[in-house]
Amino acid sequence: MNASGPPAASRSTTTVEAGRGLAATGVVTSDNITVDTNTVIAGLLRDLASVQTSQQKKWGYARAASAVINLDRPIESLLKPDGTLTKIPNVGPSSERIILEVLRTGESATVAKAVDDSGKTRDVQRSRELRGHYLSRAQVAAALDNPRLDAVARDEYRGDLQMHSVWSDGSQTLADIIAAGLERGYEFCAITDHSYGLPIAGGVSMAKLAEQHREIDALNKTHRKRFRLLKGIEANIRGDGSIDMAPHELAQLEVVVAAPHSALRVATDQTARMLAAVQAPGIHILGHPRGRKFGARPGVQANWPRVFAAAAKHGVAIEIDGDPSRQDVDYTLARQALDAGCIFALDSDAHSTRELAYADTAIAHARLAGIPTARVVNCWPLAQLVEWLTRRTETVR
Repeated sequence: MNASGPPAASRSTTTVEAGRGLAATGVVTSDNITVDTNTVIAGLLRDLASVQTSQQKKWGYARAASAVINLDRPIESLLKPDGTLTKIPNVGPSSERIILEVLRTGESATVAKAVDDSGKTRDVQRSRELRGHYLSRAQVAAALDNPRLDAVARDEYRGDLQMHSVWSDGSQTLADIIAAGLERGYEFCAITDHSYGLPIAGGVSMAKLAEQHREIDALNKTHRKRFRLLKGIEANIRGDGSIDMAPHELAQLEVVVAAPHSALRVATDQTARMLAAVQAPGIHILGHPRGRKFGARPGVQANWPRVFAAAAKHGVAIEIDGDPSRQDVDYTLARQALDAGCIFALDSDAHSTRELAYADTAIAHARLAGIPTARVVNCWPLAQLVEWLTRRTETVR
């Protein structure tokens, strides 16, 4: 992702005004990030989509929201001197009117009225509350390019440690992953298809995993000294914090990402569950720790400082999952993990080769959190990475 937008300080006052008027959309401010109009407008278009009775209009506004959130520069830069907007693909006339309304006034009376008239105000408000601390593509680009951020840099990233292939619910072959990884300048990637305990996501049986490992061995032999695939799994964290694979099964893997996939919409405290997971033998990475989804679910509720302290004690890395709908953990929680002494894995959670670019979102959050390169396992030389992985694996042998 190329950073093509102006620095945050140069954004127009309408951005700040919109953020003040629409704080519930999840726009955030901190030392390193300012209110983002792209996020504000995308949120409003999403709100408008959610209250439509016509499926065609619902789809149109949702598509426009996606187009705006994925712009690689601030939307203000697309405003022409005559007050019209440069054409944005997948944004129709009705959505464009909302965009111009926000750019001109800092708010949208049109959306406010539609929400009020729909009788779905509470649902819309709830969705807005579930958008906090997400970065738009423009914010990701700005964070990657900001020289003032003294933290891990994109060019120090050596490889991605969570992705899925055709062996479970991905569309990319193992050979595809190697080709895409080499194109991005990677030295390694971990194949972390879902474990058999999550059949809804095409969980891989141990028999199939043995077949996959033979294919990995053959590919690694072909690409020796150029690229290495690591044998991994995304194991499921059960409700009681136990892992859905037996210790002797985990011992057959080089990388184990343990992640929650259930009880992600409940308000009960799940600190005990997450503490049990990071203390489980053979776990390397706590994957997308909350399991949150943009505008849809809050994810696991826990005493995160306690969880992070336990992870640091046991040498388990905290993941920043770069999937735009996840962004989990975000930079605010990542700062807490950094203060607790944690190490980090910055991963794409890619299910296709195109999605390998999601790693940039993870790197952006790490930069905003001030995470140094030495704390990021993806930036370690392969020998150092393997030594850490082996040490953690030996806890189940």
